[in-house]
Amino acid sequence: QVQLVESGGGLVQAGGSLRLSCAASGRTFSNYAMGWFRQAPGKERDLLASISRGGSTTYYADSVKGRFTISRDNAKNTVYLQMNNLKLEDTAAYYCAARASTWPAGSVASYDYWGQGTQVTVSS
Repeated sequence: QVQLVESGGGLVQAGGSLRLSCAASGRTFSNYAMGWFRQAPGKERDLLASISRGGSTTYYADSVKGRFTISRDNAKNTVYLQMNNLKLEDTAAYYCAARASTWPAGSVASYDYWGQGTQVTVSS
């Protein structure tokens, strides 16, 4: 099992950038595919981006494609989400998640471990 802790959220103006980090501890980080999700009040938790165990394969939701980039550094047990050109609708709680598989998946239920979340608020 692994423990995940997100950081890097905060308040940013529309058009600005933030970089979220997710630090993992416990079992070997490189054994897990990783995903970033977000959840706004009253809405479902949705997948934004995911990355395979080795980092060679990535996926992005249409809403963030071209603006967000997921990456991982297995030597540092950390996964990142670089968020550029932030929009008001990006305001949400952001979560990282780990899946004990070679490949990531799109559903919340497919992930085994979750961080506590970090809030991102985009202002005009």
